[in-house]
Amino acid sequence: MNYFQKRKLCREAEELLHVIRHVRHMREDILSSAALEQLNRAESGLRAALDGKDWTKLEAACTQAGKVLQVVNPPRPHRGIRENIEMLAVALTVAMAFRAYFFQPFKIPTGSMEPTLCGIQVISNAAPTVFDQWPLKPLKWLVSGEWYVDMRAENSGMVSTDASSELDYSFFIGSQRYHIPRDAYPYLRVRQGDVVARGTQLWCGVKTAGDHVLVDKVRWNFAKPGRGSVMVFKTDGIGSKMPPNMHYIKRMCGLPNETLQIVPPNLLIDGKVVRDVPSIVRVEKKMPGYAGYQLAPYSLLPETNACFHLAGDQYFALGDNTGNSWDGRYWGAVPQENLVGPAVFVYWPFSARWGKIN
Repeated sequence: MNYFQKRKLCREAEELLHVIRHVRHMREDILSSAALEQLNRAESGLRAALDGKDWTKLEAACTQAGKVLQVVNPPRPHRGIRENIEMLAVALTVAMAFRAYFFQPFKIPTGSMEPTLCGIQVISNAAPTVFDQWPLKPLKWLVSGEWYVDMRAENSGMVSTDASSELDYSFFIGSQRYHIPRDAYPYLRVRQGDVVARGTQLWCGVKTAGDHVLVDKVRWNFAKPGRGSVMVFKTDGIGSKMPPNMHYIKRMCGLPNETLQIVPPNLLIDGKVVRDVPSIVRVEKKMPGYAGYQLAPYSLLPETNACFHLAGDQYFALGDNTGNSWDGRYWGAVPQENLVGPAVFVYWPFSARWGKIN
């Protein structure tokens, strides 16, 4: 037996020892005493032959160990597929536990936090580029979140409107329903009552996914929420104007027992302009993309002398884009029990906003 044959035999023996240990650890509680004795004898024989460098005995011990393992732990059908499924199940379980107890992903649907965080954006009538063609189109979406849409009628018929929401507009052509982003409605090429033929272009443009963020669900269990944090909270029980069973994301501007006031473009707390929180100051100073804090007619803060008082367990939320934000000015305070945690990281798409949220 030459050097390479001996080396291969040693590796085989070590692998068999590893498998024997694994089988014992995994099945010791269900194996019979006779099966365990067979495993122990096979392991002892392998170790003795391996330590003694008796190649003839080692070869025989490997053969015997293989036979014992075939009896004690017979191979299961589709073993590779089973192992992959088990690994996937474990990975999913870990991911779900991580999501439930530590970090939870959320996506931004609207523009109330622009330009800090962006919701779904639409550029109508945009011309497709080479990256909007297959097979590059999915790759572009994976990186930038952009997806070129060329919406055409799938059937012939008359256009009739259905309903619109904050995010989309829907309509029918015959019995077929169509949806377009709400901001794309002015560029829709058909209107109610039109009769269109199958294949007619209804709308085209680029739809960009809203920012996807991670929310730290642990931090506020050990530290008090601070002014300036991007807060995620549940809408349940926050006045009659709020839809239930949803999550909102805004900037935490008011803390418990404070009095909040807006004197455009500034935010006042207990009568003093906030000057020590950079994320709020950049809104007040109308840095690029920001328009300052604004009053809202028919809201809780319709004029400069209006104030909002917070109780000992309440917080006040405002969007960074208060010119287009459904926030605390309309529905009041957020109870502490509704807080989920601060949004800390934009993980997709890979835009200029990717990374830590400030």
